[in-house]
Amino acid sequence: MTNTLTKSNKRRLSIALYLNYLVHGIGLIILTQNMQELGHFWNVPIATVSYVISGIGIGKLIAYFLFGYLSDRFGRKQLVLTGALSYMVFFLGVPFTTNIAVAYLFAIIAGIANSALDSGTYPTFVEMGGSSSASNVFIKAFMSLGEFVLPLAIALIEAKSLWFGWSFIGTLLVLVANLFILRGAKFPEMNHVDEAFVEEHENVSKFRKIIATISLAIYGYTTMAIMILFTQWISMFATNNLGYSSLVSHGLLSLYSIGSITGVILNFILLKFSISETKLLVAMNALSLLAIFTVSHSSTILITSIAAFLFGVTAAGGVMQVALNVLLKMYPMHKGIITGTYFTFGSIATFTIPIVTGWLSKTNIQLVMNFDVMIELVGTIVVILTAVSLTSGTVRETVSHMISGLMHVGAPVASGDRPKDN
Repeated sequence: MTNTLTKSNKRRLSIALYLNYLVHGIGLIILTQNMQELGHFWNVPIATVSYVISGIGIGKLIAYFLFGYLSDRFGRKQLVLTGALSYMVFFLGVPFTTNIAVAYLFAIIAGIANSALDSGTYPTFVEMGGSSSASNVFIKAFMSLGEFVLPLAIALIEAKSLWFGWSFIGTLLVLVANLFILRGAKFPEMNHVDEAFVEEHENVSKFRKIIATISLAIYGYTTMAIMILFTQWISMFATNNLGYSSLVSHGLLSLYSIGSITGVILNFILLKFSISETKLLVAMNALSLLAIFTVSHSSTILITSIAAFLFGVTAAGGVMQVALNVLLKMYPMHKGIITGTYFTFGSIATFTIPIVTGWLSKTNIQLVMNFDVMIELVGTIVVILTAVSLTSGTVRETVSHMISGLMHVGAPVASGDRPKDN
């Protein structure tokens, strides 16, 4: 299969892949948004429904590495189709089963669907060429759109006193329609190499490459961890520790969500202007560290609100996808395995963070937020280490060059003088 795809085919393939992530955004929260209805339907307490939801994390953890290997072995399209079909099983099965064990199995299938989509989609966007980082960042936008649309749909269903299962069936119909779009789309040639990236880093030693790889793998954990911790604890922290009203406390999470969508758009534009990926990672994480520190130690509503919005922009605006893109360009022959490994670290965060923060919260929720600051500090350090490792020259020269470059992040790039996509 040739790597040269027509514009119409690229557009069709992109639409199909993005629609899958609209559905995925819905899939991430559809069980939590229907917890009360599912509890009544299954005749179990809310705690049991929460237990069923944990199956999604199990499915992701057990499937990522395997699907990464299968993506490299059998192709991206097969994994994308597997993800879509698995989600179809989940959306069709949950509203019709009354057996908790079977429901838990469907939740695991949803996690598997997530793993399959990631293992097939992220490598595909890199292999399509062009501004692959911008394309991968835009995945986050469609996930956020799905998370925005579903609560509105459920509110409408409840207002009309309709069956809760329509939220599942409606999403299933979107997947069915998308299969027809996906069916006629051609995928690019596998293992496409980003020549500009290779040329930019051809003088980077094997040791530095290993350091960058380990750093980005750790970042796969930290970037997921800070988002999970913030979204789970910010409202309670603001109420109990900062003394804010319930409206303000929950509003901080809304500001974070708005910031996330804003960050996706901002990063998409910056990457379209060929801003260096590693410099963007350093800039965003440095600002994110400042923002979460401010949230954790400010007692002024206005300042906390601005910091929560900025944290959403910098921590949840697609930096996870940018870091993955750097890894995929480093290992063009193993994109599937790299994707699976990277998200496996993120999946580990989904298990460990609730355990650690639950233990810390027994003492004081302030410790939980301080822990978030510490994790973000580690994340900032490892992206700086990545940027230094992937740049030729001495450490002093690299740091000087990086600081100079960061001062120009977001500045207009003159025609004919655009830096290479790092």
